[in-house]
Amino acid sequence: MRPALSGETGVSTRAQTAIDRLASLAAPLASRLPAFPGSALLAASLNLAFGNEPPEALEPLFGSTVALRVTDLGVRFEFAVTRRGFVACRRAGAPAVTISAGLSDFLQLARRRVDPDTLFFGRRLVIEGDTELGLLLKNRLDALDLSALASAPPRPGQVMAALAGALRRFP
Repeated sequence: MRPALSGETGVSTRAQTAIDRLASLAAPLASRLPAFPGSALLAASLNLAFGNEPPEALEPLFGSTVALRVTDLGVRFEFAVTRRGFVACRRAGAPAVTISAGLSDFLQLARRRVDPDTLFFGRRLVIEGDTELGLLLKNRLDALDLSALASAPPRPGQVMAALAGALRRFP
């Protein structure tokens, strides 16, 4: 018997309930934690995902700061896009673009279980600031071929190099 699905996202009702419960339990703690370690892990993950992509693909984003806000956890991660990759940022003013969604929606996006446009037009994914940059990043992420990462996960040295790159100072 197939589990019941929630809305257009393809998430089982049981999984959605578990994610919502996790978010409600984690939110009071998560919102009090420093964001920088999460920003560094996010930037490192992006460096790994974009590893084989030509840097020119993101050229319009170079020098821009992007924030990802997980609304139901009350956390925000910031990173900058540079010629050498993604770099974690501490809060230093207004980002060029902020992309906001709930934990479940970000997880479904990461797993490619839901189309970002569906969430955007359903007002569950919000892009604020320079929407053109936000859409460019969204489209580049959507176009990534993540099958190489799935079939050959990065070695520890690659993960450490990506993390080191994410911790570079943003000029």
